[in-house]
Amino acid sequence: MRLLLAFDDELALAQQLAAELGCPLHTIQRHTFPDGEMRLVLPKPLPEHVVLLRGLQQPNDKLVELMIAAPTARELGAKRLLLVTPYLAYMRQDMEFTPGEAVSQRHIARLLSQHFDALITVDPHLHRIASLDEVMPAGQGRALSAAPLLGRWIAQQRPGALLIGPDEESAQWVAEAAAAAGLAHAVGRKLRQGDHQVQLALPEVEVAGRPVVLLDDMASTGRTLVGAAEQLLVRGAASIDVAVTHALFNGDALLALRAAGVGAIWSANTVPHASNAVSIAPLLARAVDEALQPGQAG
Repeated sequence: MRLLLAFDDELALAQQLAAELGCPLHTIQRHTFPDGEMRLVLPKPLPEHVVLLRGLQQPNDKLVELMIAAPTARELGAKRLLLVTPYLAYMRQDMEFTPGEAVSQRHIARLLSQHFDALITVDPHLHRIASLDEVMPAGQGRALSAAPLLGRWIAQQRPGALLIGPDEESAQWVAEAAAAAGLAHAVGRKLRQGDHQVQLALPEVEVAGRPVVLLDDMASTGRTLVGAAEQLLVRGAASIDVAVTHALFNGDALLALRAAGVGAIWSANTVPHASNAVSIAPLLARAVDEALQPGQAG
């Protein structure tokens, strides 16, 4: 028997995932005390196989939750504990830019690997490493991609659209999405003019009169997408839409995108957001089934 544990702020995805897995879902109860400490209550007892769903957007409190919930789950009967974290935080901090700077990517990955037998995530922002195997025990972390799902969604909404990745870091996701949907694609690049000045150079492809969709793994401040949208509209694009895996959209990001002329904004439901259009639940469920097969390492 297996069980899915989740928190109430991710209930929509949790319910979809539980339905795909055909297993019961229980929420972890939380209470925050006036001093900021928290109390968690898990169901008791737990079955041998437990899947814990927790995205790590706005990560600091959630990491503490995991550090408390994981050993508690072991105490309550879990023998194999799997973490499904659709958004995996701290992956962008992957090298020491300043002397003494913590390389958070490897420290957070190592911390999670100590508490969970396996980890499943979606489109982690791995820039200078090829896979999670470089920062976790081999085979313990699995990275899935929502790009093909987004590509097929875009093809339904904007047949014949041109997919454009705003910079080199988006290239892998744009290529996957385009291949899955049979769409044309191109990728821009960043031109660095000193330490703090970056300008976008979009690809020299014909965009006049064409629907264009900007695609990336995440949107945080949205400024890269804003700059790309403004340039493409000047070049005559018929429309500009945006599709991302992780809809972080901090601050005034959405307002800035709208002001830049962006029409539709679509995202996968890795992060709960009004723009969620594509469900990753079937993708996650297949990976969970594989991870919990007898004899799987982790």
